[in-house]
Amino acid sequence: MRRSEFQIEDPAAITSFLDDCEYGVISLISDGKPYGVTVNFAYREGKIYFHGALEGRKAEAIEADARCSFAAVKPYAYIPSYFSDTRSACPATQFFASVIAEGHIIRLDAIEQKAFGLSALMEKMQPEGGYEPIDAANPIYTKMLEKTGVYAIESDCITFKVKAGQNLSKDRHGKLMEHMNERDTASDHETLALMQNLQNKESL
Repeated sequence: MRRSEFQIEDPAAITSFLDDCEYGVISLISDGKPYGVTVNFAYREGKIYFHGALEGRKAEAIEADARCSFAAVKPYAYIPSYFSDTRSACPATQFFASVIAEGHIIRLDAIEQKAFGLSALMEKMQPEGGYEPIDAANPIYTKMLEKTGVYAIESDCITFKVKAGQNLSKDRHGKLMEHMNERDTASDHETLALMQNLQNKESL
């Protein structure tokens, strides 16, 4: 990563971020052309799980070339240029957090593995429960497990980037927080909490 001040290497922070993100984008190659697929996903035990059909363009692309890149992004506050007390457009930016993983995709064929992947997805999307646990031995899931494609991304490298003003001087950082407090949106509240958390970690 070119800007090392934005990189977060804490595995627990990566897990927490991916647990919070609702969807990600998988980049594949299909018929020699770039092909991006948006998926719901779950991150468990170092793997990114997703599901889909056993046939179709996505399945064919994975079968032909399992290499992939995966990206998940969470936007934070938009920072307009005039927050920097200038008429130039240059300071305008968007604060965000993102994970990028590079690796390859494996199709899970064992029923138990498929049940694990789908259970991870359900636990993430419906943590309140309200359904019978997905178990390969449960007959209500037999056909579903057979017909559903379940995949896992095994990453060779994973990077977590958070851009929230870490590169700013103390004075600019403080003024920016003042502007965001005045604007007072829900996104500002969330971003200010993130900035304060990062600031506290830097001071340790």
